Amino acid sequence: MNRLVLTPGKVRLAYLEEIYRSGAAVTIDRAARPAIEAAAERVREAAQGAEAVYGVNTGFGKLASVKIAPEDTETLQRNLILSHCCGVGDDMPAAIVRLMMALKLLSLARGASGVRWGVLELIEAMLEKGVTPVVPAQGSVGASGDLAPLAHMTAVMIGAGEADYAGERLPGGEALKKAGLEPVVLGPKEGLGLINGTQFSTAYALVGLFEAWRLAETCLVTAALSTDAIMGSTAPLLPEIHDLRGHRGQIEVAAAMRRLMDGSEIRESHREGDTRVQDPYCIRCQPQVAGACVDLLRMAGNTLRIEANAATDNPLVLTEAGRIVSGGNFHAEPVAFAADQIALAVAELGSIAQRRVALMVDPTLSFDLPPFLAKDPGLNSGLMIAEVTTAALMSESKHLAHPCSTDSTPTSANQEDHVSMAAHGARRLGRMTDNLANILGVELLCAGLGVECRAPLTTSKALQAAVGCLRSEVATLDEDRYMAPDLKAAAQLVASGDLVASVGGIALLSLEADHAAV
Repeated sequence: MNRLVLTPGKVRLAYLEEIYRSGAAVTIDRAARPAIEAAAERVREAAQGAEAVYGVNTGFGKLASVKIAPEDTETLQRNLILSHCCGVGDDMPAAIVRLMMALKLLSLARGASGVRWGVLELIEAMLEKGVTPVVPAQGSVGASGDLAPLAHMTAVMIGAGEADYAGERLPGGEALKKAGLEPVVLGPKEGLGLINGTQFSTAYALVGLFEAWRLAETCLVTAALSTDAIMGSTAPLLPEIHDLRGHRGQIEVAAAMRRLMDGSEIRESHREGDTRVQDPYCIRCQPQVAGACVDLLRMAGNTLRIEANAATDNPLVLTEAGRIVSGGNFHAEPVAFAADQIALAVAELGSIAQRRVALMVDPTLSFDLPPFLAKDPGLNSGLMIAEVTTAALMSESKHLAHPCSTDSTPTSANQEDHVSMAAHGARRLGRMTDNLANILGVELLCAGLGVECRAPLTTSKALQAAVGCLRSEVATLDEDRYMAPDLKAAAQLVASGDLVASVGGIALLSLEADHAAV
């Protein structure tokens, strides 16, 4: 199994994406150990002292005023975990659980949580040996940490809960034993350190970002193909236009589309004598719309990179100052905003793609393409209802894009009276990226047919490769057939990144901002 060494505070998005996509195991840079152990020692001292320190020798939340005797510390932490295992709903996908565990490692490794080094080693070993906690996906409001889901993760570490191991679902203790691991007995504050934090919300938001970025790249391929299919103009892609505005995403999208369409016979065939003056916005304004989405995704990515590297539990150990201080780093407002930004970008990419689909199937707008791209229209309906499907998905995503960060509800007897709702804000991104993949899949089907209808004229070599990628999975639609498998196969080409790979040699976009951590 591939293993990544993570340096706390300096992990890039590319590493986090590799953990998600490849299931890589992770190791924290051993240089972090002294700071981690120093903070743990400070917590042990506080647990034995007379002064009340929240979460160390007190109860939790509204019960913070209840003092806990030193001999009850282990019971306090175990009870905290078991009582907080209140998740409901579907299980988290294993890949997202593993990413969440890696994020928790990164947070603890900042040396401000007071959790012993051995606890981090257990998480590392679970990732290496494939012990994956079963974590229900609902129950967090993204405020006092993602308490319920992180408690389900931690339950396995103390020998409770459930875990998947070697293809079996087992009691947590049994899964650890079969993997040759021992459960941990939690010391002062360790349970709280493990369940306070934004790692559940951040993991889901990161996955939404990774999938959205892949789809944003793919939409440049489908958009360029659609532009050639309807014999659209490339004049709106001229670099001078975009330089005059100055937005990075817009400039890069236009440049990528120029490269993708370079050498198209279809484009050259209508430079002279075309009676159309301007194309509809869904063709003419593609760099402006997709570019703004790219910029928004980068902004969200920068927020999530910072959050992934952050210490987000409470209280935090300020070792140099000799203090343990209560704060609010567990509040996931930055993650909630990032998730809402991603949602807006995904919805808009789907919205403009859907209009390109509508353009290609409409004989009054498609510049002589057959109605609904049917070979014998009337007898055949072609892609008529595939376009309707994209409209349904587009509308659903518009509703899902409503901001979650503006919602809040008091919890825990009003102690936690403003919450971020980052958890379900991040979870909803999976539905939205699935919708977008299906919309772009239908666009690919339409644009591929449209370009083929322009024969003997050919599109660019890059876009010919994209059509070839499509035809390796979906045959040309010569007459009506059972369509669902075609839509599914096209969506898979989009979601997998295979379509982008097929136009190889053309650098598209880079997610991380120039000032990202190294």
